[in-house]
Amino acid sequence: MTFAPRFKRILLKLSGEVLMGEGGGLSIDPAVTARVAEEIADVKAQGYELCIVVGGGNIFRGISGAARGMERATGDYMGMLATVMNALAVQNALEQIGVETRVQSAIPMASVCEPFIRRRAERHLEKGRVVIFAAGVGSPFFTTDSGAALRAAEMKCDALFKGTSVDGVYDADPKKVPTATRYDTVSYSRVLSDDLKVMDASAIALCRDNNIPIVVFNIREHGNFAAVLSGEGVSTVVQNEQE
Repeated sequence: MTFAPRFKRILLKLSGEVLMGEGGGLSIDPAVTARVAEEIADVKAQGYELCIVVGGGNIFRGISGAARGMERATGDYMGMLATVMNALAVQNALEQIGVETRVQSAIPMASVCEPFIRRRAERHLEKGRVVIFAAGVGSPFFTTDSGAALRAAEMKCDALFKGTSVDGVYDADPKKVPTATRYDTVSYSRVLSDDLKVMDASAIALCRDNNIPIVVFNIREHGNFAAVLSGEGVSTVVQNEQE
């Protein structure tokens, strides 16, 4: 499947764990972050308008804090702050290789980044900048997956690319089930009914309602982001059944 003629504006959702060092040694590994930035820069150089949402699970995950007795809302706010740290790390790595960026946070913190303003973000994209959205949706009880789906809809993105450590969506966990089968394409309905763990249900539903394809691919594999966009890489596309 070739994406290049179809997609112009893309939202890339990065899990926080993608920025970690080998074996989880560092929450934000500068070398790993620099490599991810190179993947993003390669795609940006091809003329795509690109915005990014980064998770915070490498630093703090609110729901796990809640499981240990912390109030869920407090844990989620801490997780949102973790995403700001990751967004700044990605911004720094991109700007070190010449990619102009802006970070916009759903929780205002004027000393370090812009507040999220949709029209300003659109203007940044039109000027060729990469926009990194931080702090999720700015409210607890929503994941960064939901934040990514929301921003993709607000920014009128043609697709949501989810960069993970696996090369697509499987019918079972491929790390636990060696015979698991990868889907080339799968419907939103199948993802929800079979609980395929692509993103949380609210994010899937939001993408479905706004007809935003979700492309799941392995961003840890060198050059894979650009390869998937050219139709050569391995990925799974979640989309409406009639497409």
